[in-house]
Amino acid sequence: NLFVPDKNGVVEDVVLGFDSVKGYMKNGSFFGATIGPSANRIGGAKFTIDGVEYHIDVNDGPNNLHSHMEDGYHKMLWEAEEGENSVTFTVRDTDGYMGFPGNKELSLTYTLDEENGLTLHYHAKSDKNTVMNPTNHSYFNLDGHKSGNIEDHIMMINASCYTPVVPGAIPTGEIATVKGTPMDFTAEKVVGKEIRENMEQLLLTQGYDHNWVVDGWDGTLKHIATTIGPKSGRKMHTYSTLPGVQFYAGNCIGDEPGKDGAFYTKISGLCLETQYYPNSINTPSFPSCVFGGDKEYDSVTVYRFE
Repeated sequence: NLFVPDKNGVVEDVVLGFDSVKGYMKNGSFFGATIGPSANRIGGAKFTIDGVEYHIDVNDGPNNLHSHMEDGYHKMLWEAEEGENSVTFTVRDTDGYMGFPGNKELSLTYTLDEENGLTLHYHAKSDKNTVMNPTNHSYFNLDGHKSGNIEDHIMMINASCYTPVVPGAIPTGEIATVKGTPMDFTAEKVVGKEIRENMEQLLLTQGYDHNWVVDGWDGTLKHIATTIGPKSGRKMHTYSTLPGVQFYAGNCIGDEPGKDGAFYTKISGLCLETQYYPNSINTPSFPSCVFGGDKEYDSVTVYRFE
């Protein structure tokens, strides 16, 4: 749940989800999930680190998506520790779990502040070099989680380039300009304006489901996106220290009942998954998502509301 007032002060829940744990143990669309250790896709469901080839779950055609559908971090029980305005969740796994190297520990601290911000601080360590690329997979509908299609939402993404994909949504390795294409969100644009354009990239993923390359990435916290719910007047600013963000318009949400009597269907919520680029582990030209030993993983994502 994430409760946010609208322009008239009416508070509503703006993320999709379920009423019970049972829903999340199925959760084919990953509502509200913390994905790990590796979010998004790895081509061929394999990679090589330090001369050793590792094979992971083949669960998305020939590729790997979100580490593992049943054994991933989103299906594990995490330890929890409360702070004054925060809660820290911690999960651990062992060398070889899901096929990934290293005994790993990931902590995620959610903190609320007085400026309507929700900060997600991730920190991970491993005793071997491994893939570490967690993300938050919440689906947002700023007009309220029960309000249906989000094509009228307005989006701006601070990214003049994106990573095109081949069938299976694996990046080609190219960093392509968004200029002159439906992928251009450098100025505020209605999500549905060009989502059905006859562009190969959109046809391959049934709409927006791509990685945008954050302009000026240097590892510091940057404003990467603004999302506006036109009916409610809610505005969400997204900040991140990471080099990429997967804007997914919910094109493949299955028809299913959600919390509070809601019924979700395609394009009824959108994700902004801050991340290292998909398949970075197999693409040397992309920023590296390999961490281990003295090189610990650390990132911050902030969702701030007006």
